[in-house]
Amino acid sequence: MSFWTWLKGDHAGITPNANPAGVPPSVGVPDYSPGDSHGVEVLGERTETRSLPSLSPSPWDGWPSEWGVPNWDFGSRLNELVDVAWACLDLNSSVLSSMPVYRTRSGRIVEASTWMTNPDPTIYTSWHEFAKQLFWDYQLGEAFVLPVARFADGFPMTFRVVPPWMIDVEMKGGVRRYRLGGINGPDVTDEILHIRYKSTTDGAHGVGPLEAAGGRMLTAGVLAQYVRQIVSTGGVPDYTLETDATLTNDQAQALLDRWMVSRASNLGAPPVLDTSVTLKTHMAMSPKDMAMLEIAQFTEARIAVLLGVPPYLMALPSGGDSMTYSNVSSLFDFHDRSSLRPKAAAVMAALSDWALPGPQKAELNRDEYSRPAFNERAVAWVQLVGAGIMSVDEVRAAERLEGEAPAAPAALPATVALTGGET
Repeated sequence: MSFWTWLKGDHAGITPNANPAGVPPSVGVPDYSPGDSHGVEVLGERTETRSLPSLSPSPWDGWPSEWGVPNWDFGSRLNELVDVAWACLDLNSSVLSSMPVYRTRSGRIVEASTWMTNPDPTIYTSWHEFAKQLFWDYQLGEAFVLPVARFADGFPMTFRVVPPWMIDVEMKGGVRRYRLGGINGPDVTDEILHIRYKSTTDGAHGVGPLEAAGGRMLTAGVLAQYVRQIVSTGGVPDYTLETDATLTNDQAQALLDRWMVSRASNLGAPPVLDTSVTLKTHMAMSPKDMAMLEIAQFTEARIAVLLGVPPYLMALPSGGDSMTYSNVSSLFDFHDRSSLRPKAAAVMAALSDWALPGPQKAELNRDEYSRPAFNERAVAWVQLVGAGIMSVDEVRAAERLEGEAPAAPAALPATVALTGGET
């Protein structure tokens, strides 16, 4: 049985395992109600959206309150992301999507295509929204783009990013075949653009950097949960109740219960103990030690490095080795050169070959993120103009100074009367 058939609730012919004789169900009470017998309940009216409806798991009747539910977030995988991974993906995709896009022909900038303003006005507000979705999915391993309308020459006129979980990909005869919406969906092999972060010739899907961070992602999630538990319980107590008497398990638990009730009802008051019970204090753990801060920071720093973000940009310590940068400018320049530019080059090259006829290319102005300070640019412009490489108007256009260059001021009269007449 396929996963989608099971998900729709077709469980015919499947016999569940029975509990051993005399053993009650492990979840809930013996007479709990099983909830929806078909497994899926559709709430509200069906609406047509740009993506297929997704399913959100919820506890059934009898589900223990301390248990979580499965991470069934097919659309964006956000449930799998710890906060530092989300922040890194957001930083990279936000910066890349803010870079101006332009079109070139044989290396010369020409008029931009209409989709460079907005690839699909029916779903996006601008190019930036589309680009952020595209680069976000790309960093997770693979991005899919599907055309909505085409020009007369057959090239895409409007298109949109399709969530990866909507596309079924398989290798057949050494060629990838694509279906929209599952194995029984329409074949879109000849239309879709599939951009893979890392690929192999025998693998249908792309592989993202977080695939290698599985253990660290789990560790970061567990540490975050541990810190929440420490905070909610007030931390580990720095004392113990000790007695010379031999206590059974029930007597020890009763003593502990009486102590907890007494402390809760007499906050701030000194404890009163039995003659056989003593309160022994121990060296308390600092909040830093209880939170295992150094382990958490190291784990999150490695996740940031895998996503191509210097840990310093995620407010993580960068250490005292050679990867510590002398100033913020060099740090941003390293992030741009080592991470953002390769990502931009790979994605835009794939998009160009799919959406534009050769030798046209779509490129991003990658100088926007780490451009030098204005005084440094001014010195460079003066040298370029002086050497005849650029004109003043070209410099003004590059610096986004609207209008033509002002003419040189005319010579003023030698003497001008305050009343406006000449003398």
